[in-house]
Amino acid sequence: ALNASAINVVDLEAQPLPVARFETERTDYSGGVALRTTPGDPQSIDIIFLDERGAELSQAAQRKLQRVFSRQEFRRAFPGEIAELTYPPRVVEWYTRELLRCVNMNTVQETGMKVVADCAGGTTSLVLPNLLGRIGIDVLTINNRLDEVSPTETVAQRRAGLQRLSEVVSSSRASFGVRFDPVGERIRIVDEKGEVVSDERALLVVLDLVAAERKTGRVALPVTTTRVAEQVCRFHGVEVDWTPTSMDALTQAAAAEDVIFAADGRGGFVVPEFTRTVDGIAAFARLIGLVARTRLTLSQIDARIPEAHLLRRSMPTPWAAKGSVMRTVVEAAGPREVDTTDGVRVVEPDRGWVLVLPDPADAVTHLWAEGDDADTAQTLLDEWAAVVEAAGQ
Repeated sequence: ALNASAINVVDLEAQPLPVARFETERTDYSGGVALRTTPGDPQSIDIIFLDERGAELSQAAQRKLQRVFSRQEFRRAFPGEIAELTYPPRVVEWYTRELLRCVNMNTVQETGMKVVADCAGGTTSLVLPNLLGRIGIDVLTINNRLDEVSPTETVAQRRAGLQRLSEVVSSSRASFGVRFDPVGERIRIVDEKGEVVSDERALLVVLDLVAAERKTGRVALPVTTTRVAEQVCRFHGVEVDWTPTSMDALTQAAAAEDVIFAADGRGGFVVPEFTRTVDGIAAFARLIGLVARTRLTLSQIDARIPEAHLLRRSMPTPWAAKGSVMRTVVEAAGPREVDTTDGVRVVEPDRGWVLVLPDPADAVTHLWAEGDDADTAQTLLDEWAAVVEAAGQ
């Protein structure tokens, strides 16, 4: 269909999404289209449109695309304009070579460290053997195959996979373990004790490693991130840029020259020296280098970072009431400090902060609350949930 519309197509076949993003950005392409099974729903397919940078389309570009689709204002190609379909060679080789050129892997081979990588039967298994062969360390890989029967995983399967990874890491005395999602974008981390590191703590641990090594620059984090990240950055002399929660906003922030780290808080990490988009494979390689150069284990790094007390709640809100909810929240904030980077974040003096953010796709409003302790965070969440509930009726 694309060829018939006078569009030349380069077919990457089955590849991790980060590799598709890299190839789209590396060459002179106008954009890209990626197909994947919807996470957790094997009966659905996601169609992901990429811009010329290999990044997610902005909200404005998505609306423009939807208008063109709904109006069916498609350009009709003449017979002589039928385009070509090609299959580029050595895509994985280009990706791995550029990754290892950009990411600091000094002293890795000398440490003799061991890590465990779980491909989860996803497309990462097509790239990891080539990458690990060039890194030159002892890596135990599991589920290193392309599982076409189960292209996505349920919550139960994910938990079982993490449990198995934990057992393998602890029994093999590895430095850490990583489990990739089916398309290689996000990772879950297991420390040397076999303990699963939550996404929130993983962000702080990797942030601490990067900031301690670089000691300068800026990091880009979404406004939903715990403010413990500010303490970590301040300790190492690094500044924080708070971004909206959309992937497009995070990608734009990560493109700044002095940004040394970016993450979305959901297992997605950006390695700015290599790419401006979320890349689980690059994050894995960077983590190997960081751990090899530090004398601390992941559990020791986690232990020295202050505990975060961040809670989240989602509340049903009719579409017609979303505007009223946000106005009510601003009015209820009164003289308190208000941040409108994304949604409305109200800073409670000496208590913490609350973020109220309407969901762009569903009739739901999300709330985040962080306090000095768990009780304070819960109290803040309950107070502002009542405000949102009253305004949404």
